[in-house]
Amino acid sequence: MDTLLPRLNNMNGGPCMPFELEVVEAALLSRTQRLEQRLMDLEPRVQALLEELPKKLTVDILEQLRISKQTLVELCSRAGALRQMLLDLLEDPHEIRRICIMGRNCTLKRGTDDVECSLPLEKLIAEEEEEEIEMLLENYLQRCESCHGQAERLLDSAKEMEDSISVNLSSRRLEVSKVELLLQVGTFCVAVGALVAGIFGMNLKSYLEYHMFAFWVTTAGIIVGGVVAFFLIYSYLRARRIL
Repeated sequence: MDTLLPRLNNMNGGPCMPFELEVVEAALLSRTQRLEQRLMDLEPRVQALLEELPKKLTVDILEQLRISKQTLVELCSRAGALRQMLLDLLEDPHEIRRICIMGRNCTLKRGTDDVECSLPLEKLIAEEEEEEIEMLLENYLQRCESCHGQAERLLDSAKEMEDSISVNLSSRRLEVSKVELLLQVGTFCVAVGALVAGIFGMNLKSYLEYHMFAFWVTTAGIIVGGVVAFFLIYSYLRARRIL
């Protein structure tokens, strides 16, 4: 990098890198910096959400988590694509040599991929730049891998938090369902008691109405029967692991 940058800036009176290579360098720099900047903007927001979510579970925070997760997925995809492109380029010496002879009166010999130039100086510069370009690509590859790895760690944390929230919400729904089932059982028992009371309130003679104790016996029977029925049904549901 120390030998390449002065040539990119045309300093020291050294040979200037061809315009095509400057464009490649500028494109890699712009793409990498954009990924790093997006990660720097996103990381504090995701960390704040991960710290706040266990304590505060609201629709707005869940929506922010969803949006942040989508952004991280997109960031991982772009960083992964750039990383793969750089890896493919580093694994292809022929392509690197083609980059080195851009803007020069040089060709690659078929079969051996040796560089042939009209001027010996151009060949020497192209051979030197091959190693320098490899170092340049490796530098951007490291930055890209760092960005991709950090984005994947944040994405994994967001997914773990999302799974934890799903389990928490499922547990809450289960508790609500249990309460609803208990209320339905209680309502059923009360309805049976009301049915018995309704039977005795139909103004049909049963001769029980002539006895004072009949009211109290019937009332006590309805209450005791309702309670017993409730606990019997409750025990059955517990035995079947429904509650």
